[in-house]
Amino acid sequence: MQIRIAIYARVSSNAQAETDTISGQVDDLTAWAEAQGHEIVTVCEDEAVSGKLPAAERPGLSCIIDAVETGEADAVLIRALDRLARELTVQEATLAMLWKSGGRVFTVTGEVLADDPDDPMRTAMRQMAGVFAQLDRAQISKRLRDGRRRKAEAEGYIGGAPSFGTRADSTTRELVTDNREAETLAKIQAMRAEGMGYKAIAEKLNAEGIPTKRSGKWHAATVSRILDPAARARANADAALYRAKKNAA
Repeated sequence: MQIRIAIYARVSSNAQAETDTISGQVDDLTAWAEAQGHEIVTVCEDEAVSGKLPAAERPGLSCIIDAVETGEADAVLIRALDRLARELTVQEATLAMLWKSGGRVFTVTGEVLADDPDDPMRTAMRQMAGVFAQLDRAQISKRLRDGRRRKAEAEGYIGGAPSFGTRADSTTRELVTDNREAETLAKIQAMRAEGMGYKAIAEKLNAEGIPTKRSGKWHAATVSRILDPAARARANADAALYRAKKNAA
């Protein structure tokens, strides 16, 4: 029986894209679908996008969900579940949305079967694999953070994405205040202090045409991350360490 397939491919960073390309994934998935006699109706991609982000912040992931929900596709094809998500909650939420819409999910090793109350082991095994994928991502992230901190202690700011409200000077590569973002941050903090929820803040920023750091649209999760005390504390600590090293030089 021929199935209408929506292909999904993702790489999490520009560095990964050099070894595990989007086009390579699409070629492999296309070959699999054609060998099974299925029809490819759409190809959705997320390049240099983290697997921990929800569908609302991943255009490619939203694309395959929409394809299933609208009836354009009968199923989604991915190379492995870790391409769908590298965080268990995102993986399970996405699978639930696809199955609820009547869609099926395939990897190159076979179908990811929907939950069955008479087969709890099926769910447990899938979720355990998701836990290990999440652990692997967390360990990689920790090694990268540790490496950046060690290098920063020796040399100062060494690149990466500056926190919201700062930017790297294009000439000196020094961290400086981004006036536009700093103004937006102050606005967000003021709205939150007034009791507005993350979703309401995101909607107001979008209505006013205020862009995110990457010139995209605001979502509740985006606002939450910017206001997260732990994230802000880490960013402030990194910036303070950098300034101290520069002043001592």
